[in-house]
Amino acid sequence: MQVILLQRVVNLGKLGETVDVKAGYGRNYLIPQGKALPANEANIAKFEARRAELEAVEAEELKVAQQRADALTDVNVIMRAKSGDEGKLFGSIGTRDIADALTASGLEVDRQEVKLPEGPFRQVGEYKVTVQLHHDITAEILVSILSEDAQSIDEDEE
Repeated sequence: MQVILLQRVVNLGKLGETVDVKAGYGRNYLIPQGKALPANEANIAKFEARRAELEAVEAEELKVAQQRADALTDVNVIMRAKSGDEGKLFGSIGTRDIADALTASGLEVDRQEVKLPEGPFRQVGEYKVTVQLHHDITAEILVSILSEDAQSIDEDEE
């Protein structure tokens, strides 16, 4: 099945490309999600009429993502969690926790944008985390996970 892409689809193509996909993928995912149109004469003409509008929308999304990435540069998120003696957490710190901490600090981030390829963090320490804001734009933040017990010990000494 041939479809015209209405936006960039990862591992498939860019806006305006005509690509071959399996019929089920096109019919059940790309077309209902508004990511593609079946490639026929009428849809090709309709797409060409809307091409400038779609490219402008994509450029605006890219600009907004770049502004968000600039806001995330040099961000350090400090999180506290209960941990054992050797620094092993009781539970874990995952994408939702990191996204909630960033949103609470005023930087709007969705949990699906936070990428943890090795899974959630289960140890106290500092970690570099990638936030993918757009297909082409990523930002790196530093997440510091501290033990809740360390804070109470420091306050007792003062």
